[in-house]
Amino acid sequence: MVVFDQSEPVQPEVSIPDDRALRCIRNTRSDGLAGARNSGAFEATGDLLAFCDDDDEWLIGKVRQQVMRLDEEPRAIAVASGIFVHTDGHDVARIPAPRELTFADFLRSRWMEVNPCNILIRRADFLDRVGPVDERIPGGHNEDYEWLLRATRLGPISVVREPLVRLYWHESSWFAQRWPSLIASHLYLLDRYPEFATTRSGLARMYGQLAFYHAAAGDRRGALRWGIRTFRLRPLERRTYVAAVVAVVPGSAARVLAFANRFGRGI
Repeated sequence: MVVFDQSEPVQPEVSIPDDRALRCIRNTRSDGLAGARNSGAFEATGDLLAFCDDDDEWLIGKVRQQVMRLDEEPRAIAVASGIFVHTDGHDVARIPAPRELTFADFLRSRWMEVNPCNILIRRADFLDRVGPVDERIPGGHNEDYEWLLRATRLGPISVVREPLVRLYWHESSWFAQRWPSLIASHLYLLDRYPEFATTRSGLARMYGQLAFYHAAAGDRRGALRWGIRTFRLRPLERRTYVAAVVAVVPGSAARVLAFANRFGRGI
């Protein structure tokens, strides 16, 4: 099923095997990624759901390995995999170290290797237990992280520890120029998940990202406020010092993101 967000559906010019069907639908919910993902989930009729964004690629064997793992571990709420981050013409492999990731793990770290493009889940669990992607989150940012936090409250995410999806990172992949909505979405997460207060490293990471976003937006006072809060929680949190550099060097946020991107990482 192909979901078109803010344009009329166009049938892709691809050959469809006799035992397969291809449906093209329009996003009938809120504009943007969350609404499009939910539109597809509600229109789907199969027992399992998996997502692939238009700038990502599933590799051969992905679905088969994940279905096998889900059968082996019925307590898992979903199954993820490693990824290749493709940037500047080369792949960087990112594979989560644990065989399974819990709610506590996602409080401590974002685990960017795990995202909706490499998740496989039972459709009933997605719609009825976890619930659809949050369409209210400011700017549509962090909607994947919010969903992962909500999902792992119910059970762990099992990980197939090899790259089965290729993510193509490019300039249009970033929300880098939307700093106010990134700030708003982070505050939304902190309000929605008070459990962040139970892990100093996870809370410091969130505060450090807020310091960076404020610095990138040119708000030195905000960057200083969040930087101080980060330092008090965890003096060795690197985002504090990155935010400080961005705050004093105009225009450096994009260069910092580009540098991190080359190694398959973000802020």
